Amino acid sequence: MSGPIRIVGLGPAGWDRLAGDIRQYLLDPAVTVVVRTLEHPAATELAARRTVVDCDDLYRSAPDFAAVYAGIVDRVRELATTGPVIYAVPGSPLVGETAVRTLVAGGGVAVIPGESFLDLALLRTGIDPLARGLQMLDAHDLGYPLLLHVPTLISQVDTPVSLLAVRDALLALLGAETPIVRLADLGSPDEVVETIALEDLRPEHAGLRVTLLVDVPAPGWPGLVQTNARLRRECPWDREQTHHTLARHLLEESHEALAALESLPPGAPGGEPDVAAYVEVEEELGDLLLQVVFHANLASEAGMFAIEEVAEAVRRKLVARHPHVFGEVDAETAAQVLANWDRLKTAEKGRESVLDGIPTALPALARSDSLQRRAAGAGFDWPDLSGVIAKVHEEIAEVLAEGADRTHEIGDLLFSVVNLARRLEVDPEQALRRAADRFDRRFRAVEASGAKTLEEMEGEWERAKGEE
Repeated sequence: MSGPIRIVGLGPAGWDRLAGDIRQYLLDPAVTVVVRTLEHPAATELAARRTVVDCDDLYRSAPDFAAVYAGIVDRVRELATTGPVIYAVPGSPLVGETAVRTLVAGGGVAVIPGESFLDLALLRTGIDPLARGLQMLDAHDLGYPLLLHVPTLISQVDTPVSLLAVRDALLALLGAETPIVRLADLGSPDEVVETIALEDLRPEHAGLRVTLLVDVPAPGWPGLVQTNARLRRECPWDREQTHHTLARHLLEESHEALAALESLPPGAPGGEPDVAAYVEVEEELGDLLLQVVFHANLASEAGMFAIEEVAEAVRRKLVARHPHVFGEVDAETAAQVLANWDRLKTAEKGRESVLDGIPTALPALARSDSLQRRAAGAGFDWPDLSGVIAKVHEEIAEVLAEGADRTHEIGDLLFSVVNLARRLEVDPEQALRRAADRFDRRFRAVEASGAKTLEEMEGEWERAKGEE
């Protein structure tokens, strides 16, 4: 018959900080005591007072932390088959203890909370989590996206590798001089509470009982939203804006972002990244994002929605339209994914046609491409490329036919060329813009050469083309 399993916390420091009843449980000779690690002051002192079973061998031999925790659970349960067991963990068993959660889920376990390092961290830093908010992150998994909008404690900064990874992640959002509070060995005689500039964090600042506090004005996404809201309240220009006055800025920033994206290598993000081009993309995407945030803040003023609701609405849409990821629908190819997307979108919006919802104000090439893609998703498409090529030749002949309505026929020709581009997986709008850019560069070179005759100009054109 299995004996009871009791889980106790050893607190943040030494044996002297443990409550009397906890010490009594731990020293009971009729109980087998398993400690997660001896690398903790209270565990070391307990081992000097009685025999304990430690799990440090699992940390040395297991391939990853998941295997360590599974091994601990198996060890505790096996020992419990012969009598009562106490599993003792550093700090509180309610904070950051994966094996504890697994044991509790299995039932038949009593948990006796202990003092957490969190209690001492709040005491040393003076943070009131109810007044200011608080989040705790694991140095081994900071999560994505990294949000630092409230005071943030990053725990388990136990190795130089984990500390440097945390430092680099923070440097992506914060200035090098940002003050970071380092909390080490709280509650012990060797306790350290010090403030260090982010850039000055070094491998030697890591440790088994090290936590970092980041307490700064919100950077990143929350900071952008808050900054825009403040400007709306306090900046004369921002106060004057409406959805309509901002519309042209949204269009301009969209085109500038598109131009920056087109400067990336064709296979990006594959291949060697073009750092300079990505710097430009980062800036232009930021300008575009500001427009989205600004419009959402204006909508919030009208009592309609806020930016978080915009984000949540699109998140739900992504989940609903990707049943092959979040549900049980099969979609093995990108074409199947797009077909499912169009079908679900048509059903959601109650559209009568798959072509509904394509803006008529789109540039003609982009609109033509969208129309053809929607129709193809519904099965209306040439079975192979030969049919598309034949159609292009047919449209060229009709343009050149005597008495042809040239405007009509040129339109049909361009529409068929868009279809060819689609089948060849080329964005026609992008292809034409790049062709225009090439013409611009080459003709400027012809002009700069001083060529006068057509023959000279053609020669300079070919020279410029060759140099590209």
